[in-house]
Amino acid sequence: MNLRIIKESDNKTLANILRKSLEEFNIPKEGTVYTDPATDNLYQLFQQPKSIYYVAEEGETILGGCGIYPTEALPTGHAELVKLYLSAQSRGKGIGKMLLDKCFETALSFGYTHLYLESFPQFTKAVNMYEKAGFKKLSHPLGNSGHYACNIWMVKEL
Repeated sequence: MNLRIIKESDNKTLANILRKSLEEFNIPKEGTVYTDPATDNLYQLFQQPKSIYYVAEEGETILGGCGIYPTEALPTGHAELVKLYLSAQSRGKGIGKMLLDKCFETALSFGYTHLYLESFPQFTKAVNMYEKAGFKKLSHPLGNSGHYACNIWMVKEL
């Protein structure tokens, strides 16, 4: 298993993994990454300064990924942990934790003091993983992700 930075050729596969994950857990399509135009152009999105997207792969097979993004209107020092999605067959093997740890390390190197995320209660295992990693639930969203359907908001001090 290898973690690497996203390549343009990853766009289609990653968009497919994201959308299949949302469908699998019956997450709304509107107001989520499902209909977000950036989902089909992740490589381009993560060319923004102080952002990065890591891809988990085994051999030539992309398993999923996770990134850090300086979402508009977040408090000073905050970035958003974004688009942590894994293919169904790669979940439960510690890959999500590896991606989280890599993002924490990189966020610190970029000078961020906090990571914020948005999720859904249907992603029970992911939310549990976030809590074990030190994320705390918030009563309201931060910043302007455009994903208005999300109803779990969390933040972690790095």
